[in-house]
Formats: sequence, structure tokens, C-alpha cells
Amino acid sequence: MPVDIVPIEESHIGGFHRTLDFVARERRYLAFLEAPPPESTRAFVLDHIKHGHPQFVALSAGEVVGWCDITPKDRPTYAHAGVLGMGLLPPFRGQGIGAHLIRRSLAAAKAFGFHRVELTVREDNANALALYEKVGFATEGVQRHAVQVDGVYEDLILMAVLF
Repeated sequence: MPVDIVPIEESHIGGFHRTLDFVARERRYLAFLEAPPPESTRAFVLDHIKHGHPQFVALSAGEVVGWCDITPKDRPTYAHAGVLGMGLLPPFRGQGIGAHLIRRSLAAAKAFGFHRVELTVREDNANALALYEKVGFATEGVQRHAVQVDGVYEDLILMAVLF
């Protein structure tokens, strides 16, 4: 089934929230272990739309199956940088959709005026590490034992791309 990559719209908020919640509950990829409340998610998306911050969704048969967003950092000295977040539902992984989402988001980030986009990824997420390197991210460091889920510590790899 074809997948379309489009800028997020208000009508996508419910599907984005469901997709975010599913990926979060996998407990392997995100800082969230469940999605924030729907009203917080709605406020996040509407703020991105209002300010023109990059946020795209992957749609299959009109349903949100993935996303990629770049959120500005909140201090004046970091205003040139954004933080990338993304996720895909399991049936849509490994098909190049994530790379397409990231490339669209990075192009929008550059047009927005960002100079730097950064992210963190868990050390055992080899597929994501390979994807991020493929689209131009470079490893900058490691945060040791930065994540703890179910009593298990994991390192986070810090990566960034510059424009």
C-alpha cells in the first residue's frame, strides 16, 4: 500500500497521538513510555503548525503510520538548533519511509533557518543508527546509562547534522 509524506495538519492529530502512543508503549525507542495526554499532543502539534516548525506524517490509506518532527530548542543561545523526533508503526519499518520522512523534515528545517538538527538514539537501536548515518547525521558522543527502562540502563548516542 502506498505511503504519502505530508506536512501535519490539525486533522492528523488523533492519528499522530495513536501512533506516538503505540511506538512509546513498545518501550524501546522513545523517551516516552506512553504518549502525553491528547490535549498536550494537540497543543504540541498546533504550536508546530503555528510557528512553521517542521513536522511531517506518513499516511497509509489516510491513516497516520509514522511521523518526523523537529522541535526548536528553547534557549536563545540554542535557537539555531532543533531536536528530531520520529517513529513508525512496525509494519512500515524497513521500507525507506523513515529516510523519506527525515529528508523531508531536514529540508524543511534548513528552509526554516536551523543550522543544526540533533537527536539521541539508544545504543542498541542499530536500525535507527544506520538510518541516521545514511541521511547525514554524525555521532557526537555518548550519554552513559542515560535511559532506564524496566531496571535496565542503556546508553544514548548523540548525533547531529549541520547545514
